[in-house]
Amino acid sequence: MEFKAWPKTPRLSNERYWVTEKIDGTNACIVIQDGEFACQSRNKFITPEDDNYGFARWAYAHKDELLKLGEGYHYGEWWGNGIQRGYDKAGKHFSLFDVVRWNPDNPNRPDCVSVVPLLGNFSPVDLDEVLQDLSTNGSKAAPGFMRVEGVVVFSQLTRQRYKVILDK
Repeated sequence: MEFKAWPKTPRLSNERYWVTEKIDGTNACIVIQDGEFACQSRNKFITPEDDNYGFARWAYAHKDELLKLGEGYHYGEWWGNGIQRGYDKAGKHFSLFDVVRWNPDNPNRPDCVSVVPLLGNFSPVDLDEVLQDLSTNGSKAAPGFMRVEGVVVFSQLTRQRYKVILDK
């Protein structure tokens, strides 16, 4: 028999959050594994023939550039014209979720992708200020667009993501 202690509970006062804008599009993922390239939606693998708002067609057209992402599952939001809110944008855009890995200094980030807007690194008491700023000033992903969906809060201690919805 092995002794297993109860894990330490992090102090909320020590918690820090990465807060990003929650973009209202559709969940998408680029998969690069063992030399293979694939696309998926939230629920299934997709192809240019069985697509989700044109994401797989776009991804295969940009495959050579997207291979710079490297091995793994690269999740993001596929958004823009004709998808959910549309954001009054021409065209569609793929914004990766992992703001730490795909920061502007990462030379492997392909030019054809962006990253969800990082609103900052905050403590729990700062969240209301972030939400108020988005409500007042609008989207950072699509400047001038006022119907912001909300934010995603990534807990640095628990490594979990939580969403806060402003407008359904």
